[in-house]
Amino acid sequence: MYFDLTDLRLILKVVESGNITAAANRSHLSLASASARVRALEASLNTPLFERGRRGVTPTPAGQAMAQHARLILQQVERMQSDLGDYAKGFKGRVRLLGNSSALSEHLPELLADFLVSNPSIDVELEEHPSLRILHALRQGAADIGIISDAVDASDLQTLPFRDDPLALLMPLGHPLAGEETLSFSQALDHEFVGMSANSALALYLEEQSLHVGRRLKIRVRAEGFDAAMRMVARGVGLSVMPQVVLQRWQTPRPFQSVALNDPWAQRRLLLCARDFNALPGYARVLLDALKQG
Repeated sequence: MYFDLTDLRLILKVVESGNITAAANRSHLSLASASARVRALEASLNTPLFERGRRGVTPTPAGQAMAQHARLILQQVERMQSDLGDYAKGFKGRVRLLGNSSALSEHLPELLADFLVSNPSIDVELEEHPSLRILHALRQGAADIGIISDAVDASDLQTLPFRDDPLALLMPLGHPLAGEETLSFSQALDHEFVGMSANSALALYLEEQSLHVGRRLKIRVRAEGFDAAMRMVARGVGLSVMPQVVLQRWQTPRPFQSVALNDPWAQRRLLLCARDFNALPGYARVLLDALKQG
């Protein structure tokens, strides 16, 4: 069996995206080249790695096993190059960092910018996911570091405190719920909402919380980003839930009202998370130290 690192990276991207075309684009390969590489691997193994369907591909047991080994091999290659230091001239370490909506939009931009300027040999692959998906990726070795909510069970992984990140309920001025000092999420579910994009971590989190009380969010419109949601709330479209830290960027006077949510899950904290902090590659530990100190 013959393969190269491009093959391994491609297999991982096919597994992650469920689509060879998307994986080819992310790997900077033509579709024909990517398909040929997958077929060549399957021929050399004499077993299919993926099941093809109209909506994409799903890994076979052999494909899942190869993806797991590919992650380990690529991680070991990066660790080797990092440990060689000056002998690996031109190598750029790449850290895969996953976070929820609040971490990516509010807590990380300036912190990551300063880190990248100070560390030109390290790149960061940043993706937004709900906390449960981040835990799954960490357990599978598909990410180096995650930033998760403390509302999920990460007892089998290592965690460190990152930020307090409580949620607030926004409402137009004069809304029937205005004037309350605190509210529960269930009290708001009789009213219409400005939601976040359907695939955002916060949107999935709020949908899960509403289902826990046997309700569904009444979404009038979905906004692309917290700023857009605040502007729609200010115009009277409906309620919205977002991290309190977002409100600190809106200059006063505010054309809306905010109320703290008193649900325990809304008093959340963000945690840094990894399978084993000490086992991270050297360049990933440099990023971890920056996140702890930032």
